[in-house]
Amino acid sequence: MKLPRRKFLHLAAGALALPAVSRMASAQAYPARPIRVIIGYTPAGSADITARLMGQWLAERLGQTVVIENRPGAGTNLATEAVVRAPADGYTLLLVAPANAINATLFDKLNHNFMRDIAPVAGINRFANVMEVNPSLPAKTVPEFIAYAKANPGKLSMASSGAGSTIHMSGELFKMMTGIQMTHVPYRGSAPALTDMISGQVQVMFDNIPSSIEHIRAGKLRPLAVTGTTRSDLLPDIPIVADYLPGYEASAWYGFGAPRGTPPDIIEKLNKTVNDILADPAVKKKFADMGATLIVSSPADFGKYVAAETEKWGKVVKFAGVKPD
Repeated sequence: MKLPRRKFLHLAAGALALPAVSRMASAQAYPARPIRVIIGYTPAGSADITARLMGQWLAERLGQTVVIENRPGAGTNLATEAVVRAPADGYTLLLVAPANAINATLFDKLNHNFMRDIAPVAGINRFANVMEVNPSLPAKTVPEFIAYAKANPGKLSMASSGAGSTIHMSGELFKMMTGIQMTHVPYRGSAPALTDMISGQVQVMFDNIPSSIEHIRAGKLRPLAVTGTTRSDLLPDIPIVADYLPGYEASAWYGFGAPRGTPPDIIEKLNKTVNDILADPAVKKKFADMGATLIVSSPADFGKYVAAETEKWGKVVKFAGVKPD
C-alpha cells in the first residue's frame, strides 16, 4: 500500500522521536528499585563516611534505598571488578577513589581497564593530607625538614597505611620533588601507623587530616604543612606544601562511577542529583567540618580529572618503584 507523502513523513518523524522518548521514559522511571554503591574500603574511613552520607542524601532525593556495600581487598580491585561485571543499568555504582588511578600503574595485570570499563558519573569531594612529624624531630617547617633529611640521609622513616595508599603516595611525591631519602614503613591502616608515630618509632607521615587532627590538637604530633591546594579549615594556621614546593598537591578524593554502557540519561540524572546535593548549604557545611572540599563536575569533567590523576600517580609509582602489598 502506497502511503501519501504527508502521512509517510509524519510516521517517519514519529519513529525518529521514539528513541528520545524511550530515553526520557527510562530516566523518569529510574530508579525503580534499590541502588547499590560498592566501595573498596573497610567501614569508618573517609571513603566509607563519604559513601554513607551520599547514600543517605541520594535516597532522600531519588525515593529509593541506597545500599552501601563494603568490599575491601586487593587494593580496592575486588570492588572495582564487582562493578565492572555488574549490569549496566544504573543500579550498581562504584565509589571511585585515588586507588583506581594509582592501581592502573601499580598492578602489572588487572582483570579490568578502569578508564575503559567504568563510566564517570560525578565527583563528590576531596580530602587533603597533613605532613606531620613526631615532636622530637627538630624540624618545625617544611624547609627545615628538607634540610634535616638531606643532612641525615636514610635516617628518617616514613609511615603509611599501606603500599600504594594516598598516604604513601603523598610521601613518595614529596621525595620525588625534593630528592630526599626516607625509608617507607607500610602499616595495615592509619591507626597502627599513628601509634608508632606518636611513640617515635617512625618520624614522618602524610596522614588524612581527620585521622590525625585530635593527636595534633593534643600536641602528640607536629603538623608542618597541608598537601592540598589551599589551607584546611581544620588547620587554618598551617601552610600548604606547595608554598615551598610549587606544583605539589596530593589528596584523597571520591566520586561515583558506573559500569561501561550505562545509559547516558541515567548517568545524567545521577550527575544532576549529586550536584544538587553538593549545592545544599547543609551538605557543604557537613563536608567542610570533615576537612573536605567539594568536586562539582559533569561526567566528562570528572572523567578528565580521573585521567589526570592516573597519569600523575603513574609517574610517581614508576619513580618510587612501588609494588603492591
